Amino acid sequence: MERPIRVLVAKPGLDGHDRGAKVIARALRDAGMEVIYTGLRQTPEQIVSAAIQEDVDCVAMSILSGAHNTLLPKVVEQLKAEGADDILVIGGGVIPQDDIPFLKENGIKEIFTPGTPTQVTIDFIKANVNL
Repeated sequence: MERPIRVLVAKPGLDGHDRGAKVIARALRDAGMEVIYTGLRQTPEQIVSAAIQEDVDCVAMSILSGAHNTLLPKVVEQLKAEGADDILVIGGGVIPQDDIPFLKENGIKEIFTPGTPTQVTIDFIKANVNL
């Protein structure tokens, strides 16, 4: 029997709004995934440490603060430095369309903007996680 996909839902940076992160965390749980939610105001180092400790398959970061071009690639860089670059990294939140190509070039596999149905995110994770 296959084990459930393990997803770390994280809020990098200083924004204090986590409704979207909680919505996606609940949707992933309802889809049968194990979800670890790190809470607000996480540094890239904290996110990477939690991802490795929890042995997750995916890191899903929600960001609204505008620091996405700095913080999201830092998480990817640090995962690589720790030898954990097999972890799928995705992002979501208020991210301008013009910034998405840069994020994808820097290791974020997909970006989910406001209005994306949760099922789209669920399907993407299921299709792209290496179990």
